[in-house]
Amino acid sequence: MSDEQPLGPTGVILRDLPSPYVPHACGLLHLPRFLAKCEKHLNGGLPKSYQRNFRKGFDGFLCLHLEIDPDDVVEIVRSSENEADRDSKLAELFPDDLKVHVWNRKVVQMGMSEMGRERLEEVKADMGISDRTDILSFADMIDIDEGRIPGYDPSKAPSKA
Repeated sequence: MSDEQPLGPTGVILRDLPSPYVPHACGLLHLPRFLAKCEKHLNGGLPKSYQRNFRKGFDGFLCLHLEIDPDDVVEIVRSSENEADRDSKLAELFPDDLKVHVWNRKVVQMGMSEMGRERLEEVKADMGISDRTDILSFADMIDIDEGRIPGYDPSKAPSKA
């Protein structure tokens, strides 16, 4: 198996990040993905293609939901000795009521508003998958891009050159 990372229309595609649909032990979707991106960032392994939305996009929306600064999460990941230490520090940072049901609904529905559907269709066109009616949200886009939903070959995406 090759160590070479696949390239998509926006650059390197990581295949080892958790899906945005994977919950953290506290119940929040996307949090394991954000934490994994923090670790990659701190180790110098977060590709440029992911840096554009790091601490923004879903990461930023999650932090906005929790009313915390994404840089505080990065610092907790940096300063933690292990996962238990990290989760303990996160519990101290997070509000008492995580409103898990509100956030999780937002994650699974992001891209389903009229404006969101328009943007989703643009991204699908950029990826050469306009015909995919099973891709309904931005979390789905992440999963198909990173290979968790089959049927997308990034090498066949239209070039943006």
